[in-house]
Parts: sequence; C-alpha cells; structure tokens
Amino acid sequence: MALQIDLAAANAMNVGQLAAAAKAPGVSGVTDKARAAAQDFEAVYLNTMFAQMFTGLDGDGPLGAGTGAGAGVWRSFLTDEYARTVAKSGGVGIADHVYRSLIAQQETNSK
Repeated sequence: MALQIDLAAANAMNVGQLAAAAKAPGVSGVTDKARAAAQDFEAVYLNTMFAQMFTGLDGDGPLGAGTGAGAGVWRSFLTDEYARTVAKSGGVGIADHVYRSLIAQQETNSK
C-alpha cells in the first residue's frame, strides 16, 4: 500500500506530525521500517564520531582496558553502545531528516 502524503506538507511537518499522518491501514510497517533505518543511519554516524573522539585517549578505560591488547575491541563496543543509546534517545537530529527523506522518496516512488 502506497503512502500518500503531499511532499510540501511533509517538509513543513515535524516527524511526530508526519508519523501521525501516516497511520493509514497497512502503512505502519513502512513508517516503522523508515524510522528504524533513519535511527540506524544516525547511530552509524555517531559511532564514527565517537570513535574519533576516543582516538588517542590512553589510560584506564572501561573494565580496565587501558592500552592493552583488548582495549580497541572494548572501546569499539563502548562507542557503538554510546551511539545506539544517543540515537535511540533522540540523537542529534540526523534521523529526523533521514526519516523525512525516506518518506518523501516513498511518496515519489508511489506516483
């Protein structure tokens, strides 16, 4: 089932309004997938950003990792979890823009 939302109206709406407008029967799966994809995209971006922030930090890291052989692995797990948590709790706004873009593409492709 195609999602029918006017593109100009979609650009003017915030994400909450857009999601409410997309509550037609059979559409929730599409919007849920779009929201999850947008959130995952933001988490990947944040993970890269956090990994760069932690580059060059030495010392007693989480679980005593320090600069030992396992430090990089534990640090990557930590930055990944930070990124997922931040993205899930609202992030920095990237997911909202990606979500709007995905919905707009869906609208364009359904015509």
